[in-house]
Amino acid sequence: MTKAIKKQALGRGLSALLKDPENDIKSVEDKNADKVVGNIIELEIESIEINPFQPRSNFNEETLQELSTSIKELGVIQPITVRKMEYNKYQLISGERRLRASKLAGLTHVPAYIRIANDNDSLVMALVENIQRHDLDPIEIALSYQRLIDEIQLTQEQMSDRVGKKRSTIANYLRLLKLDPVIQTGIRDGFISMGHGRAIINIEDQEAQADIYQKIVSSNLSVRETEALVKNYHEGLNPTEAAKAIEAKPTSFNIADEEKKAFTSFFGAKVDVKVDRKGKGKITIPFSSEEDFNRIIKLIQG
Repeated sequence: MTKAIKKQALGRGLSALLKDPENDIKSVEDKNADKVVGNIIELEIESIEINPFQPRSNFNEETLQELSTSIKELGVIQPITVRKMEYNKYQLISGERRLRASKLAGLTHVPAYIRIANDNDSLVMALVENIQRHDLDPIEIALSYQRLIDEIQLTQEQMSDRVGKKRSTIANYLRLLKLDPVIQTGIRDGFISMGHGRAIINIEDQEAQADIYQKIVSSNLSVRETEALVKNYHEGLNPTEAAKAIEAKPTSFNIADEEKKAFTSFFGAKVDVKVDRKGKGKITIPFSSEEDFNRIIKLIQG
């Protein structure tokens, strides 16, 4: 605790140093650069511009508001990272979610690590830190990897070293970018998982991809069922026939008519019992009025 208080106090002093035009630090060789670079400094939020290299494009408003509430009560626990631009101007490298939440909380200053970096360094730091620290969706991560390839000319092996991920993992993310854009959006919005996407990517025809995607969403297929659907497609079935072959699989267990009749007899109403292929199901008990509903409640409560 003492160490944290000391560092914050130091940050306030360095804030004044940065506002002195005679100490406009632009490189690590400049006077007092060693006092600024790598230290936590309280910066005016208005002096920080958003990083154009930021890979995250979606911010959940509800979780952002929750973070804002936490910041109001506890402050910004983890400083953001910025790079110094011109005099009293900074560009965000990482921590956009914290910066946005701080603005929502009404803060005028935010603790920040100061770095001096060129555009390439800034891009690498932004992408790598976001991939490692934040809950980017799989498509955002894939796009981040692709930018490192396109703009920095990093190989998959070099990216593996930078982000601490296996080369095969990086390759799996990059393959998602070959999916139909509609399916990529489905992954970003959480309608299907990365596992579903990895199964669909084995189909080259994007129209067939889209048809199978619709079957997955409408039938709530698991990743394993999706893999079986894709296998059926490769065996010569069209997407509709492939889906029917999956749907034709028997349920994991059956409920006898006598057991259904026992439910109906107990509740005095025609009870509907359904079980899906995964063994999950539901019991529907109809009622005709409030009195009938209360009668059923009493039966359940014993």
